[in-house]
Amino acid sequence: MKSETNAKSIERWDIFEVVLKGPSGGNPFVDIALSAQFSYQNRILEPDGFYDGDGVYRIRFMPDTPGEWQYVTKSNAPELDGQRGQFTCVKASEGNHGPVHVSNTFHFAYDDGTPFYSFGTTCYAWAHQGDELEEQTLETLKKAPFNKIRMCVFPKDYIYNENEPVYYPFERDEKGQSDPTRFNPDFFRHFEQRVGQLCKMGIEADIIIFHPYDRWGYCDMDAEDDYRYLRYLVARLAAYRNVWWSMANEYDFLLDVKPMNQWDRYFHILEEKDPYQHLRSNHNGDVTKNYDHTKPWITHVCIQNWDVKRVEEWRNAYRKPVINDECEYEGNIPRPWGNISAQELVHRIWIMMVRGGYAGHGETYMHPEDILWWAKGGVLIGESWLRIAFLREIIEDMPAGGLSPMEGSWMWTRVSGGINGDYRLIYFGEHQPLEWAVGLPMEDGEYEIDLIDTWNMTITPIEKGPLPVSPPTRRKKTDKQAAAPKPEAAFGVTLPGKPYMALRVRPMKQSNSASPSR
Repeated sequence: MKSETNAKSIERWDIFEVVLKGPSGGNPFVDIALSAQFSYQNRILEPDGFYDGDGVYRIRFMPDTPGEWQYVTKSNAPELDGQRGQFTCVKASEGNHGPVHVSNTFHFAYDDGTPFYSFGTTCYAWAHQGDELEEQTLETLKKAPFNKIRMCVFPKDYIYNENEPVYYPFERDEKGQSDPTRFNPDFFRHFEQRVGQLCKMGIEADIIIFHPYDRWGYCDMDAEDDYRYLRYLVARLAAYRNVWWSMANEYDFLLDVKPMNQWDRYFHILEEKDPYQHLRSNHNGDVTKNYDHTKPWITHVCIQNWDVKRVEEWRNAYRKPVINDECEYEGNIPRPWGNISAQELVHRIWIMMVRGGYAGHGETYMHPEDILWWAKGGVLIGESWLRIAFLREIIEDMPAGGLSPMEGSWMWTRVSGGINGDYRLIYFGEHQPLEWAVGLPMEDGEYEIDLIDTWNMTITPIEKGPLPVSPPTRRKKTDKQAAAPKPEAAFGVTLPGKPYMALRVRPMKQSNSASPSR
């Protein structure tokens, strides 16, 4: 991702940056207001600028339309006010698809229309570990299948994550007390460097703005300090096309210091100050404390819940994309949320995906130096991520638009079925039938039918088979004989009788020679 300073041309969805010299006396973080109006034809967008220390002010802008743009600055400081300029926005280069937004009600797409299927991971404090470990994390991500990462702005104090950060977000006195009215530009420069590196790798940065795991006083600042921090963060980061806003990790654990109306106010600030309207959500801790995702400022559902077969319930309740970012983690720590097997995590992610939602990965294996992926990054030592890569290939090979859950049979409360036009994906999970028909096409024809072993990562073509025996409809008192059973499909299939298998059914015309095979 390029950040061009006062450049004459800039790529679509990259960052154009206006750099100005201005006052450094007093407290510029509080005293100086700065913004710029960027105009293209009859459109005007007005991002805020920010103070970057040493008398330097910056205004960042992400143009979304090719053509000639003009800007003029606005400020209460005369030397920053009324500065004018222009630049040309040119077409995006290969791999630059723009920011991600909601598409087709329950799914996502980049601004250029390319589908985005969320395959995320969690590394809460990876950007606060120092260059050596952070660079190792980036190298790991280059080989991993993840296209989204959850990461905290503030450093974190929690089990396996008790080290001091390299940088602190606010100026500190000799006693270590923070001044929330004075930001530390070095902290934010480092953080946004990591966000920019993720962008170059095609990874969305799901930025967690608040969290309760803190020993420095960041989680219980007063409301005005929170609002100032949020405005500053948006001014610095909103122009990065890969940014998502996650208002909190486990917001409900902060309700004693941040009441519900305050959370709503945070979202109003995002709506007002983010000219690009990046994705916005809020993450719960207690499974009974989902944020009200029906609120209009929420773009998608972000939850923590192990009960992944409730996808349809959440889709129907909120009518928005559902991401279960914490359906528990692969690992072996002494906490239930962090010690499920790799096979169980893969199983849960398949359920979420096939039923029309999305799920996140995390890895929490004990480490002699407390370098756990979920907390600090580093390297992946588990087995689920390879199977997630396999699933991603399958999902990205299907027709655009995402999956919708199959309906019309009680069996879909047990087995997972997803449909996209004529494309069908059925995941049996813990069930191990020898033959099957429910969810297969009702009209006979030429179909490509694949048996998928989700753990061993194999795809095996199979043939149509006879229909399984169906139970008759219950006979009523007035019936002389039981009604003949209705056919469940036009044909059946024979299966190996093993758990964690899936079926993919496509008309021959949809068969893609580039589909994954092993």
